[in-house]
Amino acid sequence: MIIHVVNPNTTASMTDKIAAAARQVARTGTDILATQPDMGPVSIEGYYDEAYAIPGMLARIREANVIGVAAHVIACFDDTGLDAARSISDAPVIGIGEAGYHAASLIAGKFSIVTTLARSIPVMEHNLVRYGLASRCARVRAAGIEVLALEDPASGAVDKISAEIEAAKQSDHAEAIVLGCAGMADLAAHLSAKHGLPVIDGVACAVAFAEALVSVGLKTSRLGGYSPPLRKTYVGSFASYAPA
Repeated sequence: MIIHVVNPNTTASMTDKIAAAARQVARTGTDILATQPDMGPVSIEGYYDEAYAIPGMLARIREANVIGVAAHVIACFDDTGLDAARSISDAPVIGIGEAGYHAASLIAGKFSIVTTLARSIPVMEHNLVRYGLASRCARVRAAGIEVLALEDPASGAVDKISAEIEAAKQSDHAEAIVLGCAGMADLAAHLSAKHGLPVIDGVACAVAFAEALVSVGLKTSRLGGYSPPLRKTYVGSFASYAPA
């Protein structure tokens, strides 16, 4: 099977990191197709960035549908454009935030999230309520680092993330940690060993869940909110995005 992993931002080094994390856990016989938009923000840090990341991401999903991928993974922890993506794809679409939360709920009573900037906390808290997992999350913590700092080994980002994990253990009584950014995908194993608790990378979990859904033959429902978009005209620069 081919699983399409799309990074909704336009930073190629982050796409490469995400692809490596996905390939590390993919089953034998699963190929990972990693893409990113050709327009949009270099990182997604808040509602405004998210809005402008979605059109380019949806274009990549449409292209992957044409070649017949088995599933899509949206590699942004905010689950950017998840509902819109499900509306244009019969194949399952999984957000790495949703996957990380559900994985944590299966192995721990309480978990905390460690993300980048505080501006991302409301998005994650909203999604936890939406997914029915708010009561399982002890706290959403921010390490006070910009997303692109994760691409710079000299930024001190890893130490700041590690400090928040230790605080989550001591203050939140967290039993597991969910890393709240796709750019942290390569840190999970190291931080888990250092702190002695499960540290969850949503990219790896989303790939595993995607493989599971495909294996049991489940696809996105075409009823209700995930019905295909109605055919209509889009004007201006969005003309090419009109539903076919």
